[in-house]
Amino acid sequence: MAVSGRPGPPETPPPMTSERHDVLHSWCVQADWNAPTIVAGEGARFIDDAGRAYLDMSSLAECMNLGHQHPAVIRAIQAQAERLCFVTASWGAEPRATLARRLLEKSGFAGGRVYFTLGGADANEHAVKFARQASGRPRGKIIARERSYHGASYAAMALSGDARTEHQVDAANFGVVRVPAPYAYRCPFGSTDAASCGEASALHVGAVIDREGADNVAAVLMEANAGTNGVVAPRNYWPRLREECTRRGVYLIADEVMSGFGRCGEWFAWQRHGEAGRPDLMTLAKGLTGAHLPLGAVVLSAAVAAKLEHEMLYTGLTYCGHPLSCAAGVAALAAYDEERLIERSRALGASLYAALEQLKARHPVIGDVRGGDGLFAVLELVSDRRTRAPLAPWPETPAPLKALVGRARAAGVSFATRGNLIIIAPPLVIAERDLADAVALLDRLLGEINWS
Repeated sequence: MAVSGRPGPPETPPPMTSERHDVLHSWCVQADWNAPTIVAGEGARFIDDAGRAYLDMSSLAECMNLGHQHPAVIRAIQAQAERLCFVTASWGAEPRATLARRLLEKSGFAGGRVYFTLGGADANEHAVKFARQASGRPRGKIIARERSYHGASYAAMALSGDARTEHQVDAANFGVVRVPAPYAYRCPFGSTDAASCGEASALHVGAVIDREGADNVAAVLMEANAGTNGVVAPRNYWPRLREECTRRGVYLIADEVMSGFGRCGEWFAWQRHGEAGRPDLMTLAKGLTGAHLPLGAVVLSAAVAAKLEHEMLYTGLTYCGHPLSCAAGVAALAAYDEERLIERSRALGASLYAALEQLKARHPVIGDVRGGDGLFAVLELVSDRRTRAPLAPWPETPAPLKALVGRARAAGVSFATRGNLIIIAPPLVIAERDLADAVALLDRLLGEINWS
């Protein structure tokens, strides 16, 4: 405002308070970010601030396995908040102990231990720490695969074979050696069928361990099944990988951050192979609380835990085993059991896979359908099914696929994509009718979009 006729400074506009301007968002160019604000959710749907509901066909980040606002989990969080919100890991906490015991029971890791973290990335980092310490190889190498994702901290990026972060870190500096993914659709070993590709991929891991020297390798870290990089390993891959590691005395770490808690039709994806697939350590997050609160975990077998029993553990996190998060985890595990969601995922996953195979028969743009063990499936789109030429170079998302996502959102359905992939991973509580309607919408849009 001007005073005594003299011009004053320009009025300062009110501060911007929208997420568009104030928040640094993940995995995007900030200037391009423009998403609705989500204010509520229920079951398989979430709702924006304009009151528009979206059917969630990706469980947001493949983590809301229980759906949005699961009432039993919310009640457990409220009840724990009234009793005790926080205690450090140097003191005991009842929900932490209860959750650890139940995870050991569900995984069959009798005599093992559980270390709680804040999420999946630090769970994977700690699994590597424990494997190196327990193996007596503090600088032991870690064998990990290309086309994988284990987190976005520096160590987790080194463990990952992710095209988005390859340029940010030198994996060798973190003692990581990469091997090709068991990507049967484009098998790096030239195999023309899934079983042969799975066999060749697992044998190659053994050969790399031999090349490095088994005494110089602490562990092999792999996603047990599902991953947003779109690789679903052939069924024979994991048990064969287990054999290769056992033969050489190298620990096998299963990254179950995404594939756990019913996503692949079992509590943990490795369980579909029975004891032949049992890892030495496994990492968890996402579905551990159904994403209602942040929590990760490393589950150690009895043999690995015994190696650490009388040694100092030089690690810690202020919020590891946070009582609120662990209470949510206890309630989440109970919900999976009481609502038979693991079995439900297996049944719905089979019908989903069959429906997607029918889409493939009708739409030449679908080159491959992967999944089928639970409510997780991947459609890989191609420009030429005969040559398997991708629509766009990985990991670029082609414009027609972006258009499909936009039209689906306008119709009230939220699909996830990555590169040339459509990733389908709805909450395990999704109604059968909603699942069928989403597939029908996808069918219609695949036919309407110009893919050339």
